[in-house]
Amino acid sequence: MRPKKTILCVDDNEQALAVRKFLLETRGYRVVPATTAQEALEIFRKGGVDLVLGDLIMPQMDGNEMVQRMKEIAPEVPMMLLSGTVKAFDRACHADAFLPKGACTPVEMLERIRVMIARKRGPKKATARTAYHRSYETAYEDSAQSAVAS
Repeated sequence: MRPKKTILCVDDNEQALAVRKFLLETRGYRVVPATTAQEALEIFRKGGVDLVLGDLIMPQMDGNEMVQRMKEIAPEVPMMLLSGTVKAFDRACHADAFLPKGACTPVEMLERIRVMIARKRGPKKATARTAYHRSYETAYEDSAQSAVAS
């Protein structure tokens, strides 16, 4: 069985956070909830997060600033922002994806999360596999050249 992917879920609305946490956990994700951007940053610094799902509008620090700070720590971690009040967000957003709450179904959000997590792990596996094949091919070529030389 594959290890569960960890999603850091950030929302100042505890009810919305609980609903999102339930939705994600029933789909096999491990969810770490946070009700403030500062709390989320502390959790994120510890590592082990595969994706961040945060609210855009939060007190003290908005989701965009939170994502910007997280990208400075680990730029490879995919991050998605949601907002119930903003329907379209400037492309200068630091997140990898933006979804207006209510404009997409939970199924669409789950699919977007699945794709973003798959992209995160995809290139690493391909790079490792390619490096393995290159070392194997190099060893094969070396042994072939040795055989020809002798």
